[in-house]
Amino acid sequence: MSKKVRVRFAPSPTGGLHLGGVRTVLFNYLFARQHDGDFIVRIEDTDQNRFVKGAEAYIFECLQWCGLNPDESVLQGGPYAPYRQSERKEIYRQYAEQLVKDGRAYYAFDTPAELERMRDLLKTKGSSSLQYDHHVRMNMNNSLRLLPEETQQLLDAGTPYVVRIKINPDEFVPFTDMIRGEISFDTNAVDDKVLLKADGMPTYHLAVVVDDFLMKITHAFRGEEWLPSAPVHILLWQYLFGLENMPQWAHLPLILKPDGNGKLSKRDGDRLGFPVYAMDWADPVTKEITKGFKEIGFLPEAFINLLAVLGWNDGTEQEIFSMEELIAKFNIEKVHKGGAKFDFEKAKWFNHEWIKKLDVSHYAERVKNIFESKGITIADDAYLKKVMELVKERCTLLPDFFTQGNFFFQAPATVDTTSIQPKWDEKKNMFFVELIKSWQLSTLWNSGELEISFKELAAANQLKTGELMLPLRLMLVGGKFGPGVFEIASAIGKESTIKRIEYTLALLQ
Repeated sequence: MSKKVRVRFAPSPTGGLHLGGVRTVLFNYLFARQHDGDFIVRIEDTDQNRFVKGAEAYIFECLQWCGLNPDESVLQGGPYAPYRQSERKEIYRQYAEQLVKDGRAYYAFDTPAELERMRDLLKTKGSSSLQYDHHVRMNMNNSLRLLPEETQQLLDAGTPYVVRIKINPDEFVPFTDMIRGEISFDTNAVDDKVLLKADGMPTYHLAVVVDDFLMKITHAFRGEEWLPSAPVHILLWQYLFGLENMPQWAHLPLILKPDGNGKLSKRDGDRLGFPVYAMDWADPVTKEITKGFKEIGFLPEAFINLLAVLGWNDGTEQEIFSMEELIAKFNIEKVHKGGAKFDFEKAKWFNHEWIKKLDVSHYAERVKNIFESKGITIADDAYLKKVMELVKERCTLLPDFFTQGNFFFQAPATVDTTSIQPKWDEKKNMFFVELIKSWQLSTLWNSGELEISFKELAAANQLKTGELMLPLRLMLVGGKFGPGVFEIASAIGKESTIKRIEYTLALLQ
């Protein structure tokens, strides 16, 4: 590649950041890093009606959590600032006016009522299309139908207008997609899209082309839902800057519902009980909070890993990829054309693997916060990490560390004595009374010594060790879970171990 690679993510600040959006960021980011290029985040806020306060800051928080930090954006600036489209408003008008001057676009003065009448008339005629296109434009209130002096009079009078691209019928617009290969569009199916709105703001169609040109974007990866807009963008490139300057495009496959039936949406997540946003999103109007992957206990490494393999693989059986491996192995041409079904159980599997793979210090602070939010103050960080090492094999999400390890910090609130009551007898009771005496006298307190003394005492009382292990576990933990029972005793210490045994013996009486 002769030019320096420059890619961009251009979100609209309208709400939570969806899985599909983060995957688009990821593929752009990997491609840029792989080619020593630049990754730009540009805020597309030209539709002020859909602007949501706080959404822009939220987007950058999500990207920071994911480790997908841009080289240029509204936060750190860059040589092509401003990176917020609403601050570039005056730039776009000159290009819209140039298109009108060249006969590639036109002024349309139609009122909302006139547009509605047009659609009603098309419905009456049984038209399959209600588009503003070559079929209807010569019957509308625009500069193509009006005399030049009539158009000028309307402009001078300050009559509201939009600028529409003029799409010629009976033409084909081809382009090469990096994923899908050769694609061609019939202009008869394309309407005269609005390029500049009555408030002077550009629409996405004009803004994305102008900004990609001015910011020297070399590759544009976006979701396949933008494919229908491709012919308009290609024609704008051709009319304004020349096709030789157009970025290479790749339209990414959709992330589908678990059953493969349509695009995964927030509604699907609500219905099926899993998040579809990277982080919690609090709607500023309804105050409704939509859960995110971060808050339910995902690690960013796992989140990035699961997104990377949604629609891509490196041709091997490998599933666990670090960011460094993804940068080295990613190939946009190996992204699948078909949509990728989202599987939440598989997503949790990735998180479980990353919990096991990473050193616990990597996420200990988040686990500490979980414990403290549930009323357990962590005074000894080293002890917390020791506990985390003992239970991490059993943890799928970060809150599982509390479920699997809270008894290391406090005695269980309840003990499941019903599990052992039917087979409890005086012989077992006496064993644990003797065990308390033995362990009170013990000078060594580690899992190995505790296990030896436990088994020796069982043998001396002619009891099977296996029949005594469950009672001991219930005494220390409260239930049938947890790591090695002697490791638990070693960790919580002599005093706490003996107190818990005594408490349960009292319950069994």
